[in-house]
Amino acid sequence: MFAYSLSELGAILAMQGFAGLILFSVFVLMALGLAIIFGQMGVINMAHGEFMILGAYVTYLMSNLFGGFLPALFGAYFFISTVFAFFASGALGIFVEWALIRHLYRRPLDTLLATWAVSLILQQVYRSVFGAREVGVTIPDWMMGSLPVTDLIEVPINGLCVMALALAVSLGVWLLLFRSTWGRQVRAIKQNRVMAAAVGINTEWTDRLTFGIGCGVAGMAGSAFTMIGSTGPTAGQLYIVDTFLVVVFGGAASLLGTVASALSISQAQSIMEFFLSGSMAKVLTLLLVVTILMLRPQGLFAVRLRK
Repeated sequence: MFAYSLSELGAILAMQGFAGLILFSVFVLMALGLAIIFGQMGVINMAHGEFMILGAYVTYLMSNLFGGFLPALFGAYFFISTVFAFFASGALGIFVEWALIRHLYRRPLDTLLATWAVSLILQQVYRSVFGAREVGVTIPDWMMGSLPVTDLIEVPINGLCVMALALAVSLGVWLLLFRSTWGRQVRAIKQNRVMAAAVGINTEWTDRLTFGIGCGVAGMAGSAFTMIGSTGPTAGQLYIVDTFLVVVFGGAASLLGTVASALSISQAQSIMEFFLSGSMAKVLTLLLVVTILMLRPQGLFAVRLRK
């Protein structure tokens, strides 16, 4: 660190800070979906990373489709594929909830093991369909390159697009949870399931839709992931631990806590990775988060519920 001048160090911190914002965008998209499922339903979804990778593969297919058959619209394929990724991952989530998860409510260890099995099954399906090798999308020309901020600092355009997507999805999730009928029903079920059912809320369908929306948001995270990395059958496992860490550190069921936690962890990892190895940065970040959780086990933000 001391080998750099102050201007160089400032540029490095700024560049790594922006790289951390791109990582934050993927983290927050993954964590928002998990916060909906884990925070609102209490389901530990170990297959969340595979729902993300489904969205990434949908984006990969759309890239090839538009590149081969609709080249005139290729510049807009990313935004279209994001919508398709949401519905593909959401539909699979609804099916998994109907076929498996609904039988395991109030049995957290069983849901953990069952979704872990779903994770392994999906990985093998992806490996059989798309092959074991990683694949990448073709980024539209207008998203290539970077924008110069200063003589030493440049920000990639595709990173700005990922950040814009994360901001839009975060706003959409907030509106859904706090300004929609579905959101009121979800919060009512979390507070008192029996009373919610007594006043006419279809708790079974609400649970299914909640799980599907959470998985759909993970699919959108997969679309964002294709802009910064290649996609493979096991790529989702690289993010699942960090995602759970973000949700627990921020406070389950707290959207503000999820966003704040994702920002803190992504910035810490990005900056430390420049001066240390990637594995050491993850270890130090984990130790810091665990230390804070020992002092504040409810996380950064705790949601108060009536008892």
